[in-house]
Amino acid sequence: MSPTFSTFPAEAEFIELKLALARGLRARREEKGLTQQEVARRTESSQSRVAKMEAADSSVTVDLLIRALLSLGASRSEVARLVRTGHPEIDVV
Repeated sequence: MSPTFSTFPAEAEFIELKLALARGLRARREEKGLTQQEVARRTESSQSRVAKMEAADSSVTVDLLIRALLSLGASRSEVARLVRTGHPEIDVV
């Protein structure tokens, strides 16, 4: 019998965390009126990498998502709230 997400609740929680960070990144980018290309320049990445971040692609790490959020001006408390609630309600400064 192969394992499922119900077998590994921590894995499901991790995926939800990653999805919340990805939603937060996209929401913050859109609220600031930035393109993926502009975010790529700020994060020293590529537009396609930003698209993967926003899609929570399996190749994207949680630390990369957090660094991208911070590079767009999110505070540590805003990132923590995003992780805690799962909602991309990040205040734009």
